[in-house]
Order: sequence, then structure tokens, then C-alpha cells
Amino acid sequence: MSRLRAFVPLLILIAIGVAVAASGVLQHLAPSHVMVEQARWSQQIAAHPLLTYAIYVVVLTLSVATAMPGPLFIIIAGGMLFGMGRAIGLSLIAEVLGSLLLFYAARHAFGAGKRPPPRFVEHVRQGYQANPVSYTLFLRLVPLFPFGGVSVALAWLRCPVWLFTLATALGGVIMLVFETAIGAGVGQSIAEGKGLSPSLILEPHIWLPLVGLGLLALVPVLVQRLRTSGASTD
Repeated sequence: MSRLRAFVPLLILIAIGVAVAASGVLQHLAPSHVMVEQARWSQQIAAHPLLTYAIYVVVLTLSVATAMPGPLFIIIAGGMLFGMGRAIGLSLIAEVLGSLLLFYAARHAFGAGKRPPPRFVEHVRQGYQANPVSYTLFLRLVPLFPFGGVSVALAWLRCPVWLFTLATALGGVIMLVFETAIGAGVGQSIAEGKGLSPSLILEPHIWLPLVGLGLLALVPVLVQRLRTSGASTD
């Protein structure tokens, strides 16, 4: 029974994520919808900046904490509405807070029970503990890994809280620069009257961030090559 109770916080987060996804509220943050509402929302932001900042942080925090697929849409919408600087700052706060909520909920779930873990689990955890900084940064900096999935995995691996927070902030900044730049680029095109069209991908402020994300995705290949070459020289 205590084992089941330990999973309650994690199950609550999952239930919130499912409910929000089913409500269709994330559709309002799609670039096409933000484009239509951008003028009106920009007026609201100018009239109530602190309130809109708080709402944005809360929405993105819940999205990250529940491991929903919506954070990317929210971040791009933030770039469109707030611009690069403010959007990155607000998104980083939300990503760290949301990740910590998910991390603590997962760690609470995995920490319950008095039985020793299977030998395979203990072996994996020992391999991680041998070089936790390297493994944590690798998992956080590679965009191919789901952000929420990495938070749960690091909780399962018993990552220290300080290392998890630092890696989340560092990985968040790097990813947010590219993701927010896409939103800011779309917002700039809309402000210039270009609107959303297939030719938008040819704009430098759109394709450059996309290229950056593509290069980040090559990090695992580069790391593997370096390890292989290092092992061969030994």
C-alpha cells in the first residue's frame, strides 16, 4: 500500500497532463492561432505585463511537470509574444520549476519500498554514479531525448538535486535559444506582414535556429566517435 501511495504525486501530474491535452487548450498556442491573436494578446501583455508573465510561467511549468508534448508550442508562442530576451528568461524559470516538480515526484515514487532493487538496476545505477556529471549533461544537452523522460530517468538514477538543477538550467538555456528564436522569427515575419507560408522557412531568422537544433541532434554521434577513437588509441 505504501508503494502505491508513493506513486500518487507522479500519477497526479500525469492525470493533469492528460486532462489538459484532452481539453484542447494547447491548440490555442499553435503558431497559426497565435498569429491571429497576436495583436490582441500583445495589447494585453503591454497592459498587464506581470500578470501575463506569471500566467505564461505557470502554464509552461505545468506543461513541463506533466511531461506533455506541448512545451515546444508554448516556448515558440512565448518567443512570438515576448521576444527573445524575456521569453528565454521566463521559459527557463518555468522549465527548471516544472522539471523539479516532475523530478521530485518521480524520485518519491522510485524511492518507496524496502526491497533491494534487481541486480541489473543496481548495475546501471552504479555505472551512472561512476561519472554522474558527464552522463547527466549528456542526457540533458541532447535534444533527441524527451525532456520529461530525462527528468524521470535522472530521478530513477538517483541524480543529486544540485546536479539535476544545474544541468536542466544549462540544457534549457541552450535549447531555449534556438526554440525561442524560431518563435521570435515567426513573430518578426508576422509584424512585417509576411504571415505564415512555406516560404517562411527560407527566412534566416527561421532556418538558422532549425540548423542549430539539427547540429545539436548530432551530439550523440560526435560523442560516440570520440569515445571510439579514444578507445582505439588506448
